[in-house]
Amino acid sequence: MVGTENAGAANAAELFRGKSVVITGASTGIGSGFARHAAALGMRVVLADIAEEPLRALAAELREAGAQAEAVRTDVSDAGAVAALADRADELFGGTDMLINNAGIMAMGYSWEIPLERWEAMLRINTGGVVNGLHAFVPRMLERGTRAWILNLSSVGGFAAAPLMAPYSATKFANLALTESLHLEMQMRGAPIQVSVVTPGSVKSEIFSTARTTETDVKPEVAAMNGQLQRLADEHGISPEEHARRVFEQVAEGRFWVVPQPDQLDPMLRPRTEMILSRTDPRLPGEF
Repeated sequence: MVGTENAGAANAAELFRGKSVVITGASTGIGSGFARHAAALGMRVVLADIAEEPLRALAAELREAGAQAEAVRTDVSDAGAVAALADRADELFGGTDMLINNAGIMAMGYSWEIPLERWEAMLRINTGGVVNGLHAFVPRMLERGTRAWILNLSSVGGFAAAPLMAPYSATKFANLALTESLHLEMQMRGAPIQVSVVTPGSVKSEIFSTARTTETDVKPEVAAMNGQLQRLADEHGISPEEHARRVFEQVAEGRFWVVPQPDQLDPMLRPRTEMILSRTDPRLPGEF
């Protein structure tokens, strides 16, 4: 196993060194892990996020370490802003070799009680941001005609819906379907663009604690689930940097299905597949 891991790391370093990458949602969590690992591989990094201060701090950190890094404040739900991001990447590095559509937010609660504006924000950012990324970057990648990579973030939650997380489940399911379609479209075009869907499990971040709302505080069951998920990330999640290392190594191997934590995904897939094949009604976790 050690030899295999070393080989994967060597392949990623050889393949991606000197390539340019645009990462959305780059200022914290999984996105910052992607940024740090890409820089460590010798990639030229464009960091995009709506949170400008932490974004610029991360870019400065990477430059201090010797990387070529630029921060571009970007609202991925705004198609014009994402097109401007692509323009800036062209100006800086002559084009984009890799696009990581990572930006996403979380909301928890009963689906009919989550405020409509929060629903709309998650649809616009989590999935609309991916669509905007594809519209801005894919035509440029096709025109260049050189080898390129597109990574879209889904989740282990993109394979099995969860109660009290309807917007997250809906957008991560959508991202999985969107990425499969894009992969097939690249095959139809014979394009040298590798498409991968990334399915994180528990990663150390603040995504659940930042999702807490008034509704989360009022409803004990919602607060309990939120806290359980945050504890799972804190106590058993891998670091964003380790997550990024696994992702880049699997992408370097040419994989469509990028599964950094198969120990979390695979046990979920088996009972879900049985449920669908047997036409069994969905059950709450632990009732399979």
